[in-house]
Amino acid sequence: MATRQTQTLARLMLAPSVLMLFIWMIVPLAFTLWFSFQQYNPLNPMRDGFVGFANYALFYSNPAFLYSIINTLLIVGSVLLITVIGGTLLALLLDQPIFGQGIVRILVISPFFVMPPVAALVWKNMIMHPSYGVFADISRFFGLQPVDWFAQYPLFSVIIIVAWQWLPFATLILLTSLQSLDGEQKEAAEMDGAGFLSRFWYLTLPHMSRAITVVILIQTIFLLAVYAEILVTTNGGPGYASTNLPFLVYQKASLEFKIGQASAGGIIAVILANIVAFFAMRAVGKNLDK
Repeated sequence: MATRQTQTLARLMLAPSVLMLFIWMIVPLAFTLWFSFQQYNPLNPMRDGFVGFANYALFYSNPAFLYSIINTLLIVGSVLLITVIGGTLLALLLDQPIFGQGIVRILVISPFFVMPPVAALVWKNMIMHPSYGVFADISRFFGLQPVDWFAQYPLFSVIIIVAWQWLPFATLILLTSLQSLDGEQKEAAEMDGAGFLSRFWYLTLPHMSRAITVVILIQTIFLLAVYAEILVTTNGGPGYASTNLPFLVYQKASLEFKIGQASAGGIIAVILANIVAFFAMRAVGKNLDK
């Protein structure tokens, strides 16, 4: 009886927070859904009216729509690949007894605490600038022509910046998982004559699989909403080369003042995020059940 009363009390205490969170989420979503069926322009509010699915049709027929979907998936997939592989390698390195291990860990994790617009500005003006950036100086040192990264490789540049920001997160989660591996299992594998690659493939990697799937799930949710890095560096260009779905929604809302089409794009983005999250959750669930 005491257990049931405790559970009931816990639900009652959590109910206000859950209710507030539900309202916090459902009200903006409801307004977005409502405006997606309306013709609304803040510069000309007299032309408001219900237009049905016309906003969805216009947003879908936009030449940038297909580019934005492809670029969104490329950003998510590429950043996940870089951060999972790079995070695993860094976790293996940081798990070794090296001099100044604590300082090295802080330096590796520090990029995660830099705000996205600030990180994008640093990369744009100090690292990837074609005239006085670090990469330009390195190119000239080797007698090569500096590369205008944001003009020639805009999407790749955005991917590098975003991956640099999320690599510390993956490293931290994977390092925590790696350090939870039983040392006796490592010693047993070494005594059996297993080499480093064999131990990593058959012992370490299976142990880190849960952490890897959690990293993939969490990062996927946030990577689907990448926006600030594109706005600061490439502004979606050249053309639609680096335009993703959130940035296309921003263009419709803030630059063209087509609130209805922007809302339709927002609903499409929510649907896409839920589809990706559904498959990611299934992958996480399979690994967590093992």
